[in-house]
Amino acid sequence: MQFIAKNMQPKPNCMISRNLMNKTVRLLLLICFLFGGNIARAQKASFSVIPEPVYVKKGSPGVVSIDRVTTIRYPEELKATGELLNEAIRSYTRVLLDVNTKSKANEIVLKLDSVAVKEKEGYHLLIEEDQILITGQDQAGVFHGVQSLMQLWSPYSKESLSVEKGEIRDYPRFNYRGMHLDVGRHMYSVAFLKKFIDLLAAYKFNIFHWHLTEDQGWRIEIKKYPKLQSVSAWREGTIIGHKKEAPHTFDGIKYGGYYTQDEIREVVRYAASKYVNILPEIEMPGHALAALAAYPQLGCTGGPYQTAQFWGVFDDVFCAGNEEVYQFMEDVLDEVVSLFPYGYVHIGGDECPKLKWKKCPKCQQKIRENGLKDEHELQGYFMKRIEKYLITKNRKAVGWDEVLEGGVSKNTTIMNWRGEQSGIAAAKEKYEVIMMPENMLYFDYYQSLDKNEPIAAASYTPLSKVYSYEPIPDSLTPEQVGYIKGVQGGIWTEYMKNEKHLEYMVFPRALALSEIAWSEKGKKDYTWFLEKLRHHRYFMNQMKLNYYPYFDEITAEMKSQANGNLSLTLKTTLPEAQIRYTLDGSLPNAKSRQYQEPVLMSRSSVLKAGLFVGHQLSGRIFTQSFQHHTGLGKKITLAYAPAGKYNLEAGLLLNGIEGHHRFNDSQWLGFSGDNLDAVIDLGTLKPVSRIGINVLNYPWQRMWTPKKLSFMVSTDGKDFKQVYTGRNFHINGINKVRAKFPVEKVRYIKILGENIGRVPVGGYGEGEKAWLMADEIIIN
Repeated sequence: MQFIAKNMQPKPNCMISRNLMNKTVRLLLLICFLFGGNIARAQKASFSVIPEPVYVKKGSPGVVSIDRVTTIRYPEELKATGELLNEAIRSYTRVLLDVNTKSKANEIVLKLDSVAVKEKEGYHLLIEEDQILITGQDQAGVFHGVQSLMQLWSPYSKESLSVEKGEIRDYPRFNYRGMHLDVGRHMYSVAFLKKFIDLLAAYKFNIFHWHLTEDQGWRIEIKKYPKLQSVSAWREGTIIGHKKEAPHTFDGIKYGGYYTQDEIREVVRYAASKYVNILPEIEMPGHALAALAAYPQLGCTGGPYQTAQFWGVFDDVFCAGNEEVYQFMEDVLDEVVSLFPYGYVHIGGDECPKLKWKKCPKCQQKIRENGLKDEHELQGYFMKRIEKYLITKNRKAVGWDEVLEGGVSKNTTIMNWRGEQSGIAAAKEKYEVIMMPENMLYFDYYQSLDKNEPIAAASYTPLSKVYSYEPIPDSLTPEQVGYIKGVQGGIWTEYMKNEKHLEYMVFPRALALSEIAWSEKGKKDYTWFLEKLRHHRYFMNQMKLNYYPYFDEITAEMKSQANGNLSLTLKTTLPEAQIRYTLDGSLPNAKSRQYQEPVLMSRSSVLKAGLFVGHQLSGRIFTQSFQHHTGLGKKITLAYAPAGKYNLEAGLLLNGIEGHHRFNDSQWLGFSGDNLDAVIDLGTLKPVSRIGINVLNYPWQRMWTPKKLSFMVSTDGKDFKQVYTGRNFHINGINKVRAKFPVEKVRYIKILGENIGRVPVGGYGEGEKAWLMADEIIIN
């Protein structure tokens, strides 16, 4: 694999073939670190397995020992799993157990029995006095049973393991249990990919969706097109900070690399040995800038093009009217299918702007020749051609949900990402569907609202939200439910520059997803999951996994009371912990006021709270600033409803909490193409001399400040007097608009922000509806 970061320069391409360590030993050491522990921990989370099994029964008191007198017995077809188990045991006991010999005292037996275990990938784990029996419906089932056993044992001494007696019967809810990884923005070593696959296998995922091509880099070697390696795999620099920040700045450091075909075969073989299939993705017709940089004739304008250095969606895409493009795609796919034996290939189809197609003579000619209505149907034509070609290669296509807009055949599996509704619609139309809604299962989103979190894409998806997701909507009939084939998490790596950051973003949210994908709906229990997860923290520490450790941290919710006052409710999921807080901005300690009921916010203040177990502070300090003003909790009416994920309660504009510049804290209301037109009723005549509001200016997020902002006051709600008009709010980020005027006795206040409507020509997302983002209206 060629890989460049910072000031490294390209090196001759070579496959890493040195046998630095036995791969089986490496995997088992990792798994043992993951699932090791001590007797006290094992008893605390007795018979705890992630993901939660279908049936669990504790046995009679006592434990079964695994030591030098234990033997392992298995048939030839289970040799690989048997050896894996033996190596895991040796990493603890320093003893390699005898295999297929007469038992000296007790034995571990691996066997296949499709009558005893009827479900695909299912297993039966029985732990008795003199035998541990793992029976699988198939080889994958036995492998999964071994993973569960490893979660149950604990070191008893330097030369033995112990495991409680009991029984597990288990099988997966979904056939497709996936995790996606984008290596186009940032790429990762083969060694890390193997570690990643180990973790997927340990938690019973069976699909690794490998996103190999992007605007920012082409990561798969295609021998027929060598410039994909020499040009498309590299970018001349990378954006610094978040793409929403303007102006963009870049580090100027060449970055890139690609996986050789030999390395890909190596990763595919490794995944197969862990019963994980790899779904390769080659993006088309959009997200193509890297490829166009090497082969500009494949674009509508002929270039020149450059591999993207920043994140986003770009207007330059593959030319759908150019026959050379289809030949290029077929040639690429020929090499892809030769590397990946899995029966599916992901062909992208998302976020493909049509602006260049509208102006391209070749694209317009293709529309006329094929009797297509518009550019959306042109994309449908493109995807159908690729889909049909894959069928000739004995492969089926997977596409992002946008492929439905132009039409594809029922042979294409739909991977929905733009929300649950696209998946529901696809299932109703009898498409196979993989549920992957970004608002629930994208792990590049922030997992905490703490201001010290490392930079992430956007939004807020804590562990509890991931765990709450249910892939089968109530709106589907039993027949339609059958088209939901599985569920997947998304890892987009724009802001994950290294492997440690990636681990921090993905774990433990991936463990929550494992229970969604594997466990029966009725078996999910968030409280029990957290108890198991606290048990697993020890193992993750042992294996030096840089996981996110704050999943029990304090969360808060501002609520209106009947008398019009506001109160702050604090919560934690950490058992036996006390919340202690201050209201003067000082750090809480073990003697600070204990939280027992919602805190009345009667004045402007800075609340700081901490979790204390005894006298010991656990985790980070929670901080919430509150601004008291005349408008708090008053009635507010909006002429236009906010939209999308920013369609929140209007009362948030008057709750005393100012939204963060990350706009992910459920404080910002967003108006898509519409104006902000709000009227506040103070209830009675009150003296007012100051009005303010916060608006966002992030054109690279399609968030534009209003072209005009007006504040008006009234005594009767009919005749309004204008007290402020402003324009040109160009501060990048939050624009805090504050107006002061002579005191007026008023009851009603009107705020009018005029949306620019559509993103102007040359702007990011040209022609699309602009967002007007507003938060906290302050009245004094």
